[in-house]
Amino acid sequence: MVRQLSSRQCSLFPRKSIPLVGALLAILLIQPACAQNTRLGASPRPNFLWLTSEDNGPELGCYGDSYANTPNIDALAAKSLRYINCWSNAPVCAPARTTLLTGMYPTSLGAQHMRSHVRLPPQVQLYPQLFHEMGYYCTNNSKEDYNVETPEGVWDESSNKAHWRKRRAGQPFFAVFNSTISHESKLRTRPHKAIHDPAKVTIPPYHPDAPEVRQDWAQYYDRITEMDREVGQILQQLQDDGLADSTIVFYYGDHGSGMPRGKRWLYESGLRVPLIVHIPERYQSLLKEKIAAGSTSERLVSFVDFMPTLLSLAGERPAAILQGKAFLGKYATDVPEYIYGFRDRMDERYDMSRAVRDQKFLYIRNFYPQRPQGTFLDYMFQTPTTRVWKQLFDAGKLDAAQSFFWKTKPAEELYDLEADPYQIKNLAGNADQQATLERLRDATKQWMFRIKDLGLLPEGRMLELAGEDAPYTMGHDAERYPIEKIYPVADLATRPTQGDLNELTKHQVDPNQAVRYWVACGLLLRAQENQQRDQAVKTAGGMTVDPSPYVRCMACETVARYGKPMDRKLALDALLNMSDPRITNTLVAVAALNSLDWCDPTSAEIGQRLQGLPANVPTLSKRYDTLIPKLLKRFESRVP
Repeated sequence: MVRQLSSRQCSLFPRKSIPLVGALLAILLIQPACAQNTRLGASPRPNFLWLTSEDNGPELGCYGDSYANTPNIDALAAKSLRYINCWSNAPVCAPARTTLLTGMYPTSLGAQHMRSHVRLPPQVQLYPQLFHEMGYYCTNNSKEDYNVETPEGVWDESSNKAHWRKRRAGQPFFAVFNSTISHESKLRTRPHKAIHDPAKVTIPPYHPDAPEVRQDWAQYYDRITEMDREVGQILQQLQDDGLADSTIVFYYGDHGSGMPRGKRWLYESGLRVPLIVHIPERYQSLLKEKIAAGSTSERLVSFVDFMPTLLSLAGERPAAILQGKAFLGKYATDVPEYIYGFRDRMDERYDMSRAVRDQKFLYIRNFYPQRPQGTFLDYMFQTPTTRVWKQLFDAGKLDAAQSFFWKTKPAEELYDLEADPYQIKNLAGNADQQATLERLRDATKQWMFRIKDLGLLPEGRMLELAGEDAPYTMGHDAERYPIEKIYPVADLATRPTQGDLNELTKHQVDPNQAVRYWVACGLLLRAQENQQRDQAVKTAGGMTVDPSPYVRCMACETVARYGKPMDRKLALDALLNMSDPRITNTLVAVAALNSLDWCDPTSAEIGQRLQGLPANVPTLSKRYDTLIPKLLKRFESRVP
């Protein structure tokens, strides 16, 4: 009997030059294994089509939004399975896309910061690599924007012309089509042809009801309608090619809407996305339970689960290293109790928050409570809603729910998702919710420990510790990254209680830089909240000469903002020195400029010190090139 070739052999064989006799033999061998309709009766692997759209949550007709006009996606949902509770894990594109690509939490890879670039460990493979090994033709149309290094040839084609139609006859495909029409930048582009009436839009209670806000929300829905048209066009091509009955289709948004307090934030408005999965009748046998047309699932799912699910649907057991759970297919797992989210550096601004939700509650742990939600971001402030919202706050014209965004964050937030769908009533301080608060706080900590969350390290320090290794590898080395030692100090520092300053200062000379960094963060927070301010500033003064530049940045900020005038001058001078990447490095400079901005220096205090600074130093990827220039813009119009 002639041996049948594996699917991987099918994909590789034709690329080699072989004699005519060999080619004829190859055809006889390959066709039964690779053809969509095999005469031997073997079940061919399904094709996969991912339809993604940027910067949109479940503001779709099929999700009950009567203001939306999305007939094509609604029609897909009517014959598919619609997930009610899907999170993107990250509320911004590059980390969210990295989660999909790797099947790993970027916080465990060191890839959580918006626009970063880190090595992957050799045991982590990208899903196009795995599908290539199964014989698939893999295309991406067209954005990549990943936070990890990718090997050459990870896609058969990645461009705005990539299409399944370029594959070999009978070859299964995995095709991604990414619509950009609903991106944040599009909802503020003027002039614009209106589709939706701004007078009829529903304004969420955290936004002010201003004309600019209505216009941006209405234009967002206009873009969703345009995106729906693009989705319909791809689905029609699939139908025209006779592939609809052999292709599993996923439609999803890449994170919440591009409106401020949606994209970039760990509320449902930033993390919850639509997910519609269509399994043709011929592949229903791949499922543990058949899917009824138009059905819904309340299972908690998130982007980290997509890669295990794809492999499960393809009949492959997901590798043990993957951190998500398959929700469909042969290897589907039990329903999880929680899903998780993360927020770290957003463009030029450092921050760190973690989130967990179950079926009823959302918990957010803010590790930088000294910073407001609405910290100035150059890109976000180009949206009219952001500017008018901040102007109304400065004028004292907002209510409590609308003002919350512009004030310093609480250390913890807890929301009842059923009673409070917009998350504007923080229950963290309620006596009757303490058991829930402690349960979700512990769930967050255990998740961080389990995946070795690298967010507890300053970004530059993480790369230093990794050296030639992948950050993931460093994170699993207890000597380089003792997370169980660092976390309790970070928790103590950023969740202050009355009279705990003496306990915090015990760690100010700890040999671990990350421990001392969190002490410095805690001193800033206590000085800011006027809790034993004099002692906090005095202790911070001693840390302004710490060997770690990241510790010095936080310590100098504390002294400059809350210390004596002479001490302020010295602290600002130190921050200005660290702001030059030629003296330090790019990421130290970014940290120093962040702290310097919060000190609100005058132009006289700055002098000429920030002029002519380079955007980056050659040791870092060009993905970091925008950070320093965006921060420098903040100092251009300082008053004398």
